[in-house]
Amino acid sequence: MKASKLLIVPWLLSSSYLLANEQNLKYDAYISDYKQKEFLYDYQKNEQEALKLRDSWIAPVQLNYSYSRSNPYIGEQISENASVRMNQPIFRSGGIYYGIKFAGASRLFSDYTTDSLKRKMIKDTIATLFQIKQYELREHKQELQIANAEINLEQKKEEYLSGRLDSGFLDNAIIQKNIVTQTMYDIETTKEKLIAKFASLSDLDYKTVKLPHLELISQDEFLQNNIALKLSDVTVEKNRYAKNVKVASYLPNVSFNASYNWNKKDNQQFSATFPPNSEENAYYSYGLSVSMPLDLNTFRDIESAKVDYLKSKVLLLDKKRELEALFVQVMQNIKNYEKKIALSHKNMKLYEKLLSDTEELYEAGYKTEYDVNTLKNSLKIQELDTKIYDIDKQLELLTLYEMYMKANVEGKSK
Repeated sequence: MKASKLLIVPWLLSSSYLLANEQNLKYDAYISDYKQKEFLYDYQKNEQEALKLRDSWIAPVQLNYSYSRSNPYIGEQISENASVRMNQPIFRSGGIYYGIKFAGASRLFSDYTTDSLKRKMIKDTIATLFQIKQYELREHKQELQIANAEINLEQKKEEYLSGRLDSGFLDNAIIQKNIVTQTMYDIETTKEKLIAKFASLSDLDYKTVKLPHLELISQDEFLQNNIALKLSDVTVEKNRYAKNVKVASYLPNVSFNASYNWNKKDNQQFSATFPPNSEENAYYSYGLSVSMPLDLNTFRDIESAKVDYLKSKVLLLDKKRELEALFVQVMQNIKNYEKKIALSHKNMKLYEKLLSDTEELYEAGYKTEYDVNTLKNSLKIQELDTKIYDIDKQLELLTLYEMYMKANVEGKSK
């Protein structure tokens, strides 16, 4: 099967969760409402932090007011002071523009980081559900293996009691039955742990929820819609704007300064008028100021920011190569599971032929019921193996799904 010819086509979870005509299904329906709310709050915080960063160049207006009463002399004196001051940068050699761009890139960086965490949780939840279903199949398979071990033990008992077999073979049959029985206990224990894990991640009932079905995607589509690559790409942009902001911080800055002051004093003992009277006055001031820092570490600081930017570009290319290798590995793993499925189908045909021949010989009295039942169980085991391997393929595809995202796949636009 060639990956370049395939697309991801998820099955419906249920009509109450997913719409049949949606191209991008909402996989977040698998995780619990509490966890969805947690991520929703993360996205909201990302937005507010980005807005704070975007508007950080706008200087606050300082409002001051003071009121005091004192009686150092004969009468009580009252003093009031109020002022409004501002020192607003209006030119930072491009630093304001790059600062706004940096805030936008930081918002995307935070959102993609949250997307990655959310996708990982969704992937873990769906993987746990797959594993539960897989262990249910393994339980059924183990039951058949136990049944075959019991049949083998009964045959060995009869042969031993009739003198046709020594006790060593009977002992081995007992040991084999104990081994497959103990394996069943291990399978049941693991399944219960998975059920508990799924209950902590999802509100859905593992017994009734339908498994999604994932098919292969092409490598190009995987890379074009990859959260990890988008995160690396926006990291490059963020570091580029951060470098420009750093450069601008060492260039000339122009600020507008303005203030308005008011004060009032009542019952001043040494005022120009007698008896003591009130004094009140107000004044304003405004102007421009130009500043430019001269720092010994200027070029080192700028060079450090430049290195961060260059490193992020290298990390982007390295991440792309890493994802290409991951895609190839997943495809190889899936190919191996397909070989196992093909082998199981081949074995099924062999067991079907053996079962048919054995049933005829049983009717003729040449074979026992033990032989017929053993082959029936072996045939069912091969059928279960194919289903187990199919789930293994789905688990491999979940590795790709964790990083695969198209627009609005989470019901959230950027």
